[in-house]
Amino acid sequence: MAEPIATDDTLDDDRSGGARARQSPLAQRVYQLLLTMINAGDYQPDQKLPGEHELASQFLVSRPIVREALGRLRDEGLIYSRQGAGSFVKKRGNGSRVLGYAPVETIADIQRCYEFRLTIEPDHAYFAALRWNDPALDAIAAALELMHDATKAHLHREDADYAFHCAVAHATNNHYYTASMLALKDHIAVGMKFHGVSLMGPKSGLAGVFEEHKGIFEAIRHRDAEAARDLMRRHLEGSRDRIFEGKVLDLSL
Repeated sequence: MAEPIATDDTLDDDRSGGARARQSPLAQRVYQLLLTMINAGDYQPDQKLPGEHELASQFLVSRPIVREALGRLRDEGLIYSRQGAGSFVKKRGNGSRVLGYAPVETIADIQRCYEFRLTIEPDHAYFAALRWNDPALDAIAAALELMHDATKAHLHREDADYAFHCAVAHATNNHYYTASMLALKDHIAVGMKFHGVSLMGPKSGLAGVFEEHKGIFEAIRHRDAEAARDLMRRHLEGSRDRIFEGKVLDLSL
């Protein structure tokens, strides 16, 4: 297999008027994630961003990586700092609109969310297998480790589950996939809560679901794109079927 062609996260950034030092791929992803969240309105103008330690835990990276990403946002005039107070979102001109998804209001909406996820997330796994670099693979592995610890403790961690799926999207090096996962965060969370409930009980399904995620990770790690896509599809279908007990709703009504 040919080596992947170098992408824009390996190029020198010249947007702030001068040549910047080359940014690490993982810092580029954290930058893109924060940029998407700011554009989506998760952080409002003049709102304080979480601290470096909290962001590092949220994105499963080190504090220097977060500091590097924040530095780029600052250089581009998207955030500003206050001495001893932290980083804040800078107010920008009006007129920008962010596309969002309608909220989950019914059980049928949970199924619609799964239906949509099935159209994009198998391809996340496919392209992640083709394009991952070491930091991206490390991020998937870190989320998987959180899931492993939770499974051993007989717990279902929706945050670790979501982090795994986001890390797979990040590994595609396609910010449209990342933005879609961010926009779906609240919607996916609803389905994951129901899924977590379905896994509890005397016949816990936690171990089996962990193995599903591990299988996806291994296929990505071995660059088996077709297997990664198939395993992600089967995982999402299984998750949906566990929630609905195999009874798919008629969405034409």
